[in-house]
Amino acid sequence: MAISKITKQAAKTPKAKAAKPRKAPSVAEPGKVLKRPRYTRAETHEIFQRFHADNPEPKGELDYVNAFTLLVAVVLSAQATDVGVNRATKKLFQIADTPEKMVALGEDKVREEIRTIGLFKTKAKNVILLSEQLIRDHGGQVPDDREALEKLPGVGRKTANVVLNIYFGHPTIAVDTHLFRLGNRIGIAPGKTPLDVEKAMEKAVPLEFSLHAHHWLILHGRYICKARKPECRRCVIYDLCRSPEREPYDAVPEIALKTAALVAAGKTRLDD
Repeated sequence: MAISKITKQAAKTPKAKAAKPRKAPSVAEPGKVLKRPRYTRAETHEIFQRFHADNPEPKGELDYVNAFTLLVAVVLSAQATDVGVNRATKKLFQIADTPEKMVALGEDKVREEIRTIGLFKTKAKNVILLSEQLIRDHGGQVPDDREALEKLPGVGRKTANVVLNIYFGHPTIAVDTHLFRLGNRIGIAPGKTPLDVEKAMEKAVPLEFSLHAHHWLILHGRYICKARKPECRRCVIYDLCRSPEREPYDAVPEIALKTAALVAAGKTRLDD
C-alpha cells in the first residue's frame, strides 16, 4: 500500500472512543480465543516484511558461548529475565562451559552462582542432571533433535525450540508469554495453549520469514506490544494491526510509515 494512501486512510478514520483496558491474553488466562486469524496470507506476509525491514537479523538476548551454555541459559530463563540470567551466568560460563566442567563444579557451586534468579535451587539441580545425561547419552554434545532435548531434565518444548532455532538454525517457533500474548492479541495465530499458538504460527508465517519469526514476535511483545499497555506509537505494523487494543491515532505513527517505505523500496536498515 502506498504511503500516501496509508496517511489518507488514517486521516479519514474517525477517532474511536477510549476503550476500557483489556486484560492481555496469557497462558493462564487466554480469554476469548479467535476461531481463525484476523489476516489473509497476503496481510500476514506484509506484517513480516515490516518486521524484517525494521530488524533484518534479530538476535536472542541470552549470552552464551556454545550449544551447551545456550541450553543452560534457556533452562535458567524460566520465570526470570534475560538480563538477570546473563548476570548470573557471566562467571558460571567462564568456569563451566561444558557438561563435564559443570558436573565437576557440582550442584552446590552452581546453586551459589545462580542464586539471584528465581527457582535457583531446582534449576541448579536440573543443570547438573542434564549435564550428566548429556555426557552419558550424547557424548557431552547437545543433540540437534527436539525429542532428545525434551528428555533432558528441565527442558520442555519451548526450551528445545529456542536451542534448535538459535544454535542449529531450525525454523522453530518458541512460544513464550510474549509470543502467546501476541498470537491472540494481534490475532495472527490464536490458540488456547502455547502448542495451539505454535502450530497456528507455523501455518501463518511465510516460509521465507520462518527462521526469525519467533525472535521478531518475542522482541515486539517485550518492548512494543507490552502486556499492560501496548506502545502503539512505536509500532512498525500499526496500520496493519487489527487488534481491538490498538490505540487510535489521527495519523499513522512515523515509524510505521518509514518501515512501510523501506518495504516498498525493497530495502532494509542494513541497506541504508
